[in-house]
Amino acid sequence: MSENGKKRAVVDKVTDGIVSGIISGRFQPGSKLPTEVELCREYEAGRNSVREAVKKLEANGVVYIKRADGTFVSESYNQKLLDPMLYQIILRKNSWKDFVQLRAVIEIVTLNVILEKELEQKKIQKLYEIQEKMQIVLNEPKPDPDKIMEADTEFHTGIAELSENPQIVTITEYITRLTVPSRLEAIRKVIEKGEVEHFAELHRQILEVISKREKDKIVRTVTDHYVYWNGEKI
Repeated sequence: MSENGKKRAVVDKVTDGIVSGIISGRFQPGSKLPTEVELCREYEAGRNSVREAVKKLEANGVVYIKRADGTFVSESYNQKLLDPMLYQIILRKNSWKDFVQLRAVIEIVTLNVILEKELEQKKIQKLYEIQEKMQIVLNEPKPDPDKIMEADTEFHTGIAELSENPQIVTITEYITRLTVPSRLEAIRKVIEKGEVEHFAELHRQILEVISKREKDKIVRTVTDHYVYWNGEKI
């Protein structure tokens, strides 16, 4: 292994060790990490490797540095935490069908979470209002794919928000960003084939599952909902 490769392995060892410590609870949110010297000793690493590992974790929002005080574990959510994962997914160039499956799984779980809650009627009503806006866009003489995409995004974001779980909302937003090209292409084909009403109906079915609390219909409804995006109807 080259010298650069050896150094990278050591940096990764330190990084993974600190992250594992956070996951296990050894390092609590807001707590101070061991000193640079202590980290060098624990991971059998040089100072430069430890410093690079800490800088990497800081850049990703896992830790923050207080000059003269030390390095601390972040105690609040930072969107930078997900940025490396997003970039890794982009570099792998996964099939868009992988994202269909991923988003479907997340939406199934989200709907299950939602139906475990006592939802306020006004929150459900907001989702109906979003769906009505989508219907107006779909009913235009020449439906605009970008407007439909915007309405569809708002609809699914609204579903995620009903979960009242910030992690679900954030993951939904990331998947939405990653899937824009394939979703837009699917919407164009829906318009070309004159199936905008069926597209709207699929959204109404999700609303019915929520409003009627039909937990037994979640999987089938979500599976049907992705019929255009996964290519079964295109």
